Amino acid sequence: MKNQNIKISIFVLIALVGGLGLGYVLFGGNGDNHEGHNLVESTNASGETIYTCSMHPQIRQNEEGDCPICGMDLIPLDENASSDPTVLEMTDAAVKLSNIQTTILGQTGKAAKELTLSGKIQADERTAASQVTHLPGRLEKVYVTYTGERVSQGQKVAEIYSPDLIAAQQELLEALKYKDVNASLVDAARKKLYYWKIPKSLVTQVEQSGKIQETFTLFAETAGVVSNIRVSVGDYVRQGQSLFDVLNLNQLWVLFDAYEEDLANVSVGDRVRFTTPAVPNRTFTTRITFINPTINAQTRTASLRGEIVNRGNKLKPEMFVTGKLQARINSSAQLTVPKSAVMWTGTRSVVYIKIPNTDVPSFKFREIEIGEGVGQNYLVKSGIEAGEEVVTNGAFTIDAAAQLNNQASMMNQNVAIKGTEPTSDIPNYQVNTPKEFKKQLNTLANEYLSLKDAFVQTNDMAATKSVLVFLKTLEKVDMTLVKGDAHIYWMKQLKVFEIHGKKISELKDIEAQRKQFQYVSDALINSLQAFGTEGKALYKQHCPMAFDNKGGDWISDKKGIRNPYFGDKMMKCGIVKGELPLAIETSKKSATTSQGHRH
Repeated sequence: MKNQNIKISIFVLIALVGGLGLGYVLFGGNGDNHEGHNLVESTNASGETIYTCSMHPQIRQNEEGDCPICGMDLIPLDENASSDPTVLEMTDAAVKLSNIQTTILGQTGKAAKELTLSGKIQADERTAASQVTHLPGRLEKVYVTYTGERVSQGQKVAEIYSPDLIAAQQELLEALKYKDVNASLVDAARKKLYYWKIPKSLVTQVEQSGKIQETFTLFAETAGVVSNIRVSVGDYVRQGQSLFDVLNLNQLWVLFDAYEEDLANVSVGDRVRFTTPAVPNRTFTTRITFINPTINAQTRTASLRGEIVNRGNKLKPEMFVTGKLQARINSSAQLTVPKSAVMWTGTRSVVYIKIPNTDVPSFKFREIEIGEGVGQNYLVKSGIEAGEEVVTNGAFTIDAAAQLNNQASMMNQNVAIKGTEPTSDIPNYQVNTPKEFKKQLNTLANEYLSLKDAFVQTNDMAATKSVLVFLKTLEKVDMTLVKGDAHIYWMKQLKVFEIHGKKISELKDIEAQRKQFQYVSDALINSLQAFGTEGKALYKQHCPMAFDNKGGDWISDKKGIRNPYFGDKMMKCGIVKGELPLAIETSKKSATTSQGHRH
């Protein structure tokens, strides 16, 4: 019986070993085989595996557990296999899931951009006229009585009683009695009437009838629409006085506003198609005939003027219009990139280029310089060439993945090639820093840990109390123990501690306090990194989701993650960067070369 049990145990052991071997063959040894290529588990500086959520890749921590957002089990993070920090590799499935689309760039011919212009209809100022009277007198009748009335040329507009006209007619009749004696008197009397624009027919009628006409009819000299009435019945008018103003609306101006940055691409003769809500389903066309030589100081626009024949009188002054102008760009062949491909970050423009002939989809981070917009594209000045394949949809997804993978992205340019030694701007004064100063930094770090725990607990009152103790301990740090450049560097960190520590004590909102805590944390990390520490181990930890995914660091005396930037919301979100001080290159600003300086 005993021998039989031994045989069964041996059989079970062989089965277990065989199962493990089969699992190794099916699923790979060191990493999962996915989409035809091996993915490598990412580890931190301490060699520990980093875990993330498949649905929320921004979650990263050093231990297994559940996602604080969706509750799913965390899985080991797959690191990008490329050694180039500007290249992100993705699986075919990830590309499809992200709906990533690309376009191969090609040079265009003569580039043109469409400008959208707003404006309004105006009367053609050149057709404006005033109806005047050439006779002094009193208006007996006025036939044009309201604004907007249409007037035809030769139409009766008023009747005027003029004593001067009566006297002039009397002079003519008297001169006719002596025409055989002095014919020049008759000519002078006639010219006086002609000067007042009295028709020759009327003068002849007076001469033949011998009767004086007491009132005179005024006729319209110009056709148009009355824009302003200036007189009424009974008014006494002077010679040359305006009775009313008229506008000819058969030809109109279309005035558009163009921003000053667009004027370089606008020329006289450019065609503009425009519409107005008052005439739906109708497109009108005009050409630019005049560009205002001055800029409106308030709107920073210049007026563009077009002319149009108003057939059917459908257009009216002051109507709003929207125009489209095809502006020509003075260039020959131009390379353009779709606007959807370009990501803006300050003065920089970023695109992602798909690398050709790769086993897996790979996308390269690229900064480019672009020019003005041309329709749905930008002109390219530099950084990209015709024939390259640019991501036009899903670029932000790629950039977010690159940022979370600590690769080159819009918000993260300072990355190093994998396999090279890390560099740092923090000087290294550790060798020549006195142990006493390091102990004081360690004491300061202990008070910092209490402050950090207050934020872990999301307790603003505890944070206020802890930071006051931190600032008291800061006053006891003997800055005279460090000399030269080391002393100057400490003074810079000291200023940060004082300013942002004080703000934490004054603020009441916990989230506002956390923002200030970040600055205190960075300064203490810099100090421990530069000068070293004496005492218990301290670890630099990082949360990539803090402050709208910009990330935030802090110090802890334990490797377990307790996130001070989120508290209970995402307590375990974060990773351990390593034990302080982290290994850095020896700084040129070493204490050895700076002891001769005195502050």
